[in-house]
Amino acid sequence: MSLDVFLMDSLTTWVFPKGKEDKVQDDDSKLSQFSSRWYSVSTSGRHNASKSTLFSPHNGMFLGKRYESTAAASDASDPPVEKYEYQAEVSRLMDLIVHSLYSNKEVFLRELISNASDALDKLRFLSVTEPALLKDAVDLDIRVQTDKDKGIITITDTGIGMTQQELVDCLGTIAQSGTAKFLKALKDSKDAGADNNLIGQFGVGFYSAFLVSDRVVVSTKSPKSDKQYVWEGEANASSYTIREETSPEKLIPRGTRLTLYLKRDDKGFAHPERIQKLVKNYSQFVSFPIYTWQEKGYTKEVEVDEDPAETKNDGDGKAEKKKKTKTVVERYWDWELTNETQPIWLRNPKEVTTEEYNEFYKKTFNEYLDPLASSHFTTEGEVEFRSILYVPAIAPTGRDDIINPKTRNIRLYVKRVFISDDFDGELFPRYLSFVKGVVDSNDLPLNVSREILQESRIVRIMRKRLVRKAFDMILGISMSENREDYEKFWENFGKNLKLGCIEDRENHKRIAPLLRFFSSQSDEEMISLDEYVENMKPEQKDIYYIASDSLTSARNTPFLERLVVKDFEVLFLVDPIDEVAIQNLKSYKEKNFVDISKEDLDLGDKNEEKEKEIKEEFGRTCDWIKKRLGDKVASVQISNRLSTSPCVLVSGKFGWSANMERLMKAQTVGDTSSLEFMRSRRVFEINPEHQIIKDLNAAYQTRPDDEDALRAIDLLYDTALISSGFTPENPAQLGGKIYEMMGMALSGKWIAPILDSQRREMGSSETVEAEVVEPVEVGGQK
Repeated sequence: MSLDVFLMDSLTTWVFPKGKEDKVQDDDSKLSQFSSRWYSVSTSGRHNASKSTLFSPHNGMFLGKRYESTAAASDASDPPVEKYEYQAEVSRLMDLIVHSLYSNKEVFLRELISNASDALDKLRFLSVTEPALLKDAVDLDIRVQTDKDKGIITITDTGIGMTQQELVDCLGTIAQSGTAKFLKALKDSKDAGADNNLIGQFGVGFYSAFLVSDRVVVSTKSPKSDKQYVWEGEANASSYTIREETSPEKLIPRGTRLTLYLKRDDKGFAHPERIQKLVKNYSQFVSFPIYTWQEKGYTKEVEVDEDPAETKNDGDGKAEKKKKTKTVVERYWDWELTNETQPIWLRNPKEVTTEEYNEFYKKTFNEYLDPLASSHFTTEGEVEFRSILYVPAIAPTGRDDIINPKTRNIRLYVKRVFISDDFDGELFPRYLSFVKGVVDSNDLPLNVSREILQESRIVRIMRKRLVRKAFDMILGISMSENREDYEKFWENFGKNLKLGCIEDRENHKRIAPLLRFFSSQSDEEMISLDEYVENMKPEQKDIYYIASDSLTSARNTPFLERLVVKDFEVLFLVDPIDEVAIQNLKSYKEKNFVDISKEDLDLGDKNEEKEKEIKEEFGRTCDWIKKRLGDKVASVQISNRLSTSPCVLVSGKFGWSANMERLMKAQTVGDTSSLEFMRSRRVFEINPEHQIIKDLNAAYQTRPDDEDALRAIDLLYDTALISSGFTPENPAQLGGKIYEMMGMALSGKWIAPILDSQRREMGSSETVEAEVVEPVEVGGQK
C-alpha cells in the first residue's frame, strides 16, 4: 500500500465522522497528484516520522501519523517550532553604514587611526607573554601619507597585523569587532584589567573608509604568519577579494597598510595640511606617535651670476668677477610628529605644574592668555571619567556664548579619542558655556558612530558633577587674595552667572555668593551679598535694591531718601539682567529681596498714632488729588520713604517696575499689546512735610477748584513720573506745562528792575532841563 493511501486509511478512523468515509475513499485516487505538494512543519530540519505533520493543499487539512507511544502523545500538545538565522542584504547594509551611520565624513580618519592604535595595543599586550612577536625591531607608530594629485591616502601601522583567516573574520564579517573579541578573550582568561586602552567595540569603524573612498586596499602581515595578504573591496559592492602579496617592494615587516582611493568629490581630504588638522583634532591624544607626510623647507645661500655691466676692470684690463649670493628655500618631504601634546589629565594632579596646565590649555583651545583658574579631577562611581576644566581670562568677542549654547568649549574623549564638542547644553548649562575643558571616559554609552551620548541618566550625572566642579573653581577665584582676579572674571562673565539665576534654580545657593553689585554705600567697588548681609543694621530685615539704567540715576532717585537717613544700604541694579536675576533668587540667607520702588515698603519704623494724625489732616487732600489725576494712578497715599522730595510714583507690588517697563518697551521684538496688561498699578505717594504739599493742602481747604492748584497737581504728577524712572506719555504736553509754570514764576522778575531803572533815568534828565530853563525865564521877568 502506498504511503498516501496508508495515511488516508489511518485518518479515516479518527479524523472523519461516519458518513464521510466513502467520500474520502473516492478521493483516494486524487491524492497522489498532490503528494508532492505536502509541506513539512517539523521542529527541526531533519525529518522525524514520529513528530511530523503534513499539510495537503488539496483539502486544506493537516494529516498526521498515529503512534501508540505516550511520548508522541505528549509532544502533540506542544506546537513544533523551527529556528532560523537572520539574513542580511550585504549591499544594503553597507549602504546604511556608509551613508546613514556617520553624520560627518571626516570621522573616517578617526576610526581608522583608532583601529591602528588598537592593533598596536594588542601587539604590545601579547608581546609580554610572546616576545617573539617583536622579533622585527620596528617602532610602534602610525604613519599617514597622502598624494593629493592622485587622491590617495595611505595609513600604515606596525601593529599585530592579520592572517588570512582574520581578514575574513574581521573585514569580511560586518559588525564583528576584533577588538571586542580580543577583550572577551581577556575577560575569559581573567586578565580583563590588564589593558583597558582598546578603543574599538562595534566592528563597523573600518567601513567608514567608504565614506570617502571608492576602493580600499588592505595589505597586512601578521608575525604569526610568514605570508602577507591583501584585502580589496569597493564601495557598493557585496563581495571582496583576498590574495597573497607577491611584489617584493610592497612587503612590510609587520602590521597593516590601508590605501584609500578617494572619491572624486572627496579628494580634498588628501591634502597634507587637512590630514594633519584632522589628526590633531580627533587623535591628538592617542598613546602611540602619529606621523604625517609633510612638505618642509630650509633656507640656504646659492651663488648667482653677476650682471656683466657691473663687472669691474683692473689695471691690466682683466674683468674682475665678484661672487654674488641669494637666499632660497629648499623644499623637501619628511615625516612630522603630529600628536605632540600629551593627555595630562591621565596624570596625577600633584605631578602636574601650573605651567603644564597653562601650556595644555593654550595648545588645545588655541588661546594666547593663561586661564584664570583650572580644575583637574577624577570622578568614580556610577560614571567614571577624568577631566580638566578652565576659566578663560577673557570672554569671546561678541559674547556669543550667552545666547548660543553650542560654543564647542567642552571636548569629549573616549579612551583619548576625540568624540564630539557639540552637545547643545547637555554637559554644561548655557550660562556656564564659557568654561573650557576636556572630559575623558572609558565606558560612556555612545551610539555606533561614537558621536552621540545615548543614556540621558548618565549624562545628567556627568553634568551635575561637572557643574559642581566648575562652581568650586569659580568660588576659588572669588576667595583669592588678589581681588583683581575676581574683578576680571566678573567683568567678563558676570552676566553668565546672572543668567544662571534665571535658568538654574537648583544651583541658586552656589550662584548667589558669586554675585557682585554696586550699592548706596559702595558705588565705586562692587560688593557681594555676603558683605551686604554683614553690613545690615540690627533692625533691618530685608535686602533692599533699586533697579535703574545707570549709577547716577540710581544714586539720585527719590526712593533712596529715607533709607539713606536710616543708613540702610541699597543695592544698585544697573545691568538690564539684574532685576530679573534678583527676582528669581527671591531671598538670600533667609533675607528677602525688596524693591524700594514698589508699594508697601516696610522700613520697620511705623508709628501708628502719627500716621493716624497725618491721615486725618491730609486724607481729604489725597482724595482731591486722586480725583484730579483720575485713572492715571490707582491711589494717592502718604509716603514713608520720602524726606526731601514732595512726591514719588511707586509701582504696584506684582507688576513691572519703572526700569522693567522701560526695558520691555525697548525690546526689538517686544509685544506692545502686553505692555498695558503687564504695566503695574501706580501709586502716587506724597510727602506731607514738604512745603508744596502743605500749600496744596491749604488750597484744597480754601479754594479746591482753583485752576492754578489743579495745574500744579498735574505738573507734580508729571514731574514724579520722570523722577521715578517712568517715561511720560506726552512729553510735549509736559514741556508746555513746565514752560507755563516758568513763565508764571519768572514773569517780570528781571524785566521790572530794568524798566524802573530806565524810568528813573528818563525822569532824572527831564528834571535837569527844567532847572536850566526855569531860572532864565525868571530872570527875564526880573
